[in-house]
Amino acid sequence: MPNIGKPDLSEMLAQERRARLAAERLLDQKSRELHNANRKLSAHARLLSDEIIVKREEAKTFQSEAENLKGENTQVRADLQRANKQAVKAERRLWEALETIQDGFAVFNPRNQLVIANHSYMNIFDGLDSIRPGVTYPDILLLLVEEGLVDIGFEAPTTWQARMLARWKHDKIEPITLKLWDESYVKLIDRRARDGDMVSLALNITETIRYEEQLKEQRSRAEAANRAKSSFLANMSHEIRTPMNGVVGMADLLCDTDLSEEQQLYAETIRSSGETLLVIINDVLDYSKIEAQKLSLNPAPFDLERTIHEVLLLLKPSAQERGIDLLIDFDMFLPTRFVGDPGRVRQILTNLMGNAVKFTLEGHVLIRVTGFPGENGNHELRVTVEDTGIGIPAEKVDHIFGEFNQVDDERNRRFEGTGLGLSITCKLIALMGGEIWVESVEGEGSSFGFSLSLPTDEDTAVRVPSVETGLNKSALVVDDQQINRMILERQLSVMGFQVSSCRSGSEAMTTKSGSFDLIVTDYKMPDMDGLELSRRLRSRGEVAPILLLSSAPGDFGTLASDCGVNAVLQKPLLRRDLFRRVAELGIAMPEQNPAVDGQSEKSTSGGPPDKAGSGPPMTILAAEDNKTNQLVFRKMVGGLNVQVTFANNGREAVEAFQAARPDIIFMDISMPEMDGKEATRAIRAIEANSTLANVPICALTAHAMAGDDEEILASGMDHYLTKPLRKAAITAMIEQYLPGGVALHAPATTLSEEK
Repeated sequence: MPNIGKPDLSEMLAQERRARLAAERLLDQKSRELHNANRKLSAHARLLSDEIIVKREEAKTFQSEAENLKGENTQVRADLQRANKQAVKAERRLWEALETIQDGFAVFNPRNQLVIANHSYMNIFDGLDSIRPGVTYPDILLLLVEEGLVDIGFEAPTTWQARMLARWKHDKIEPITLKLWDESYVKLIDRRARDGDMVSLALNITETIRYEEQLKEQRSRAEAANRAKSSFLANMSHEIRTPMNGVVGMADLLCDTDLSEEQQLYAETIRSSGETLLVIINDVLDYSKIEAQKLSLNPAPFDLERTIHEVLLLLKPSAQERGIDLLIDFDMFLPTRFVGDPGRVRQILTNLMGNAVKFTLEGHVLIRVTGFPGENGNHELRVTVEDTGIGIPAEKVDHIFGEFNQVDDERNRRFEGTGLGLSITCKLIALMGGEIWVESVEGEGSSFGFSLSLPTDEDTAVRVPSVETGLNKSALVVDDQQINRMILERQLSVMGFQVSSCRSGSEAMTTKSGSFDLIVTDYKMPDMDGLELSRRLRSRGEVAPILLLSSAPGDFGTLASDCGVNAVLQKPLLRRDLFRRVAELGIAMPEQNPAVDGQSEKSTSGGPPDKAGSGPPMTILAAEDNKTNQLVFRKMVGGLNVQVTFANNGREAVEAFQAARPDIIFMDISMPEMDGKEATRAIRAIEANSTLANVPICALTAHAMAGDDEEILASGMDHYLTKPLRKAAITAMIEQYLPGGVALHAPATTLSEEK
């Protein structure tokens, strides 16, 4: 019978199998879950491990940076400590330096309160307790005045304080010097800083002020000594020149008298020695002025060609004694009037031409002037002085412009001089902005040249007379000197003449009669002189006008006109005189502006009038207090058609002028009672009040200091001649103002004089 109450075994086994399968499935599921969990845990572990590695590296980096920062912080702390020590040390040194210096130093804040100040600054206030950090600048100014610590002179205290406060507020504060109560001086220099602080320096300049006072005193003494020296030199120059005027003037007159050969030698020695002494005086005075840099230029309009002529006129006696020809070659198209220092230009020309005459024993001395328009209306001038003298050795040419240098050899030791002339000339030309040079061949001659840039004082287009177009005028030039023929040919060619030339009177006589419209001949020629040639030309029927050139045109009287000469012209020949004379003869058309030099038609050529004239003698007033000089002047004009009245001082000269108005006045400068300048001013005032034309007044003075001529001419005089007087210069001055119809030379050698 079946066992109803007990489970079936198979069923039990089936259940067990089902349970086992379920357990296996659950185990498998859990295994899979565990595997997945392990896989996730493994991946997370790997990620965490990687993060740990990164963090560990970052931690190492942070640790390294921390260690570095710790080191840097330590270094910074050390550097900061070292910087603080250095700053403290520098501040201590700066303050010690500020305390050591004698100058005051202070700083004010933007509220104008004193912040710091060194002892030198505080000592200014003489220990006042109220002057301490915190005090304001206005309070300081008030205390300075109230305590009398500063010398404000006659200025009111409130005015002084206001002026000082106004200065303090300026953007740029100018330094100011204060005089303190103890005669010391401080110079306040204030500057505002960027932060608004004011830095003030009080420089102690007491020693500087005292030194400047000493310099002023010494300068005053030096100026007084310089004035005394200048006065001494001027007085010595005057005192030497006054007797030298008698020596040289009388010796000059003595040489013109009939003397034996031995007496002539004595007279010429006296004259040449006196002139040499005067050259030495002039050179020393000029050289001292140049070396002291006291020589200044005085530009004024002047006529260069006339200046050259005047210089050659003074050198003419020396040249005539040696038989030397003086020639001028002035560029036909070059203006004659320029603006420069005429006195210094004349000095340069005198030195160069005087040297040329001095070292030339035979032949000629030629001055050549060329030029061309430059910048700013100036003309670039080139002036050369050529001679046929002894020349200069090649090894000594470079030293010729040095001080006290002379070409010293056996040939020229007889030529005396200081050796300063060329040095002075070189310095004068450099002062004018020019250059000087020299070319020389020993035994053949020398050529000294210089260049100047000068403004013109006339129309640069020089007008010359010209022959009428189509007339084919011809001219004949007769002169034994080739260079003179060349100059005359050029001058006449510019006017349009067809020029022929001859070397002698004999050669001129071979020309065809009547083939020339103008004949120009030199007077002094070897085989036949100009007068004889003129006489012969007239004898053969020559009707052309004849111009005679002579170094002494006043010596002919009526002899020239008797030989058929139409006019005698002065050598060296001024081109304006040639132009004017040719125009007057009617051969050429007159120039549009006959007075090329801007002056009157009076000629300084020295040629006599075409007619001798029959008017009264020329009246001359000569003011001279020295009896010897009166005698010299009287003798120098003794052969001229003049009447001389002498005045012993300026007062007498003014009275004589009022009594009888002369044709010309020669006025000495240094005279008792009234000097020449004062007398001239009085005469000019009389003329102005009476509307009279000015009488020409020529100064005669022994003073030769620089600036004398400007002062003399400023007084109203027209000309200036330096003693000792030269007969040629006096004669030329008289001839320049010779009244019309009056002959230069009297029929008989008489002289009327009054006291």
